[in-house]
Amino acid sequence: MSNITKKALEASLKHQMLHKPLNKITIRDITDDCGISRMTFYYHFQDIYDLVEWACIEDATAALKGKKTCATWQEGLEQIFEAVLENKPFVLNAYRCISRDQMENFLFRMTYGLIRGVVDEKSAGTAVTEEQKAFIADFYKYSFVGLMLDWIKRGMHEDYHGLVHNISLTVQGSVDNAIRNFSGG
Repeated sequence: MSNITKKALEASLKHQMLHKPLNKITIRDITDDCGISRMTFYYHFQDIYDLVEWACIEDATAALKGKKTCATWQEGLEQIFEAVLENKPFVLNAYRCISRDQMENFLFRMTYGLIRGVVDEKSAGTAVTEEQKAFIADFYKYSFVGLMLDWIKRGMHEDYHGLVHNISLTVQGSVDNAIRNFSGG
């Protein structure tokens, strides 16, 4: 039942964001639209920004299901872009109303698991430490998020497939090289 309520709150928030900026939406707007009490909202979320974060993470998790391997990471990245594009009014509204740090944190959480899955797979059987794996994943996470934020800032007009293709060409072999360099071989 808890997830059903959270999904209803998410749908209401996204509906509200079609008509007004995030910073003008109240909890009462969301709960009235859902037909639930404010206490129910606070049972699940601390505030509206907590709901926004949960919605972003849920959308990313659904987009990435099973796409965290060397063979599928590019598809996973495309699915993250698709999830962002499918929620364009929500994302653009959030982008304009929340701090860049908050937006970066949402995107970091979305992309880190994807990249870390690839790094873990490629570094299996090597002397690369957990700290080094985290560094490699962070390095690529920052690149991906920076490119995605630029795409969002420009209004998500250009085809993201070309961007994903260029990211793939840039990354191809470089994760292997980083792992080889960190493992001393």
